[in-house]
Parts: sequence; structure tokens; C-alpha cells
Amino acid sequence: MRIVFMGTPEFSVPVLDALVEAGHEIAAVYSQPPRPAGRGKKDRPGPVHARAEALGFDVRTPVSLKTAESQDDFAALDAEVAVVVAYGLILPQAILDAPAHGCLNIHASLLPRWRGAAPIHRAIMAGDAQTGVCIMQMEAGLDTGPVLLREALDIGAQETTAQLHDRLSTIGARLIVEALSQLDALTPQVQPDEGVTYASKIDKAEARIDWSLPAAQVDRMIRGLSPFPGAWFEHDGVRIKVLGSNCVEGAGEAGVVLSDTLHVACGEGAVALTRLQRAGKGAQDVDVFQRGAQIAVGTDLSKG
Repeated sequence: MRIVFMGTPEFSVPVLDALVEAGHEIAAVYSQPPRPAGRGKKDRPGPVHARAEALGFDVRTPVSLKTAESQDDFAALDAEVAVVVAYGLILPQAILDAPAHGCLNIHASLLPRWRGAAPIHRAIMAGDAQTGVCIMQMEAGLDTGPVLLREALDIGAQETTAQLHDRLSTIGARLIVEALSQLDALTPQVQPDEGVTYASKIDKAEARIDWSLPAAQVDRMIRGLSPFPGAWFEHDGVRIKVLGSNCVEGAGEAGVVLSDTLHVACGEGAVALTRLQRAGKGAQDVDVFQRGAQIAVGTDLSKG
């Protein structure tokens, strides 16, 4: 099929590769404009932009699709379908209607649960046992369109957002190829009104660890925010991200370090911090981290 691909982050790259491998014609790739990055804060293209250029595709980075000019340019591509995955711009109705088969979105949740911007983070943070991928026919509402295909998977007990992200990206790439191969035979399933939840964008302000919460909730927060933006605490004025954890036995005043291996008491139970990152440094497993940081037993991490 003749496809317009619309995506921006790393999650979307395997999908683009899968479409190419399946033999589809990529009429153009739409991605978010380059953003300042790195120490020099120079504009850097996103992962999809970089991959599409390496493959020799026409890459377009409009700041909006609301203008008549941008909509005319999109329609002129004469695409049979648009495949959208973590693109980052709202698609006006004129864009949704332009391809013959409309716009298909790859969404990393089991809709209608976790509509919105951060479904992977929110599923882990909420303690969901399962998540998955849906191929959805896009409409004007936020992730409200009918679902063409879905596939569920179990969330691992110690899985982080980074790990789940990679698994869901792989499933999404396979599922969209499957959907396109049988598009005319698929029956869209209207999403039920029951069970709707919204995965709001992660706010950095919610990433500071509240040790007064139960250990299970602290653990889910740490894993759900790993690697970005990273749950954090302060020690001796230095911000330290926690990128891995698990629940362990232990009790004490919330925030107090219970062992040399950084078991920390919570409002109920305790968590073991397994991977950490000091500001400006690389991530380290707890044993390596402690050789340098040496956070002592009895330290109260809730006081910074």
C-alpha cells in the first residue's frame, strides 16, 4: 500500500522498519521538528526523522497541520492510508479524511484503558497485570476510535517502562503489518464506554519519591518512571534517580536506609533500590553505586 508514516520517538522506529520490510511504499514520513539536545543544545532530529533520512525518504516536520497549505500538501501525497504512532501532533479532520482508508494509530494500551500520552508509564504505575497494543481507526476524539486489532501481554513483576516499551514496540510493528494485510476484512470494534481511563503526560513534578507511600506503590512508581523522567530523591544536596527496584521485607521510619545495599523503609514495607544514577553521571547497579556514594544505614532519604 501507499502509506504516509507519522511518528517521532524511538518507539516508532521498528514500525517504520517493519512497513518497509513488508514491501509497502512510503510516500512521506512526518515527524516532530528537530529539538535542541546534547551539551551544545543544537537542534537534533528525532529517532524517526534520522531513520527515515537514512532510508532515503521524504521527511516533513511541520509545526502544525492546521493550515490549509499543510493539509493540501498532505492530501497531494495521495496515500491509501496513514500509519500514526507516537507522532505528537493533533491531526485535524482534513488530515484524518485524506487517505482512502483513513489514519490508523498504534496505541500502547488495551483501549479504552489508558487513552492519552503516557499509557506505558501509567499501566506500570497503576499496577496493571496486563497491557497491550491496539490498532485503532483514528477519529477526532482522543484515542476514541474503533479498534481493528489488539494483542495483550502480561507486565513483568520487575519490568520497567523501558523494558515494556521495547516489547510493545515490537508487537506494534508486527500488528500493523498484519492489519494492513487484511484491512478490508477487519471489522472495527467500537470502544465500550465502561473502563475508560486517561494516561496523562508525565509531569516531572510527580517524580520525587514519597517514601511514606506503601512499598508496592513506591516500587511501581520507580519502575514506571524508568528511565524517563526517573523517580528521584536527594542526598547531600545531590539529586539521585532510581531506575530499578523491587519490594523486600523490612520496616522502619519511612525513607530510612535499612541496609548497605539500599533497602529503604516505606510507609508500609520496604524497597530495594537496584539501579541508580547521580546527576551528571551514568546509571550504575547498586553495588557499584554504593562504592562511591556510600549512603549509610540510618540515613533518612526523605530529608534530602
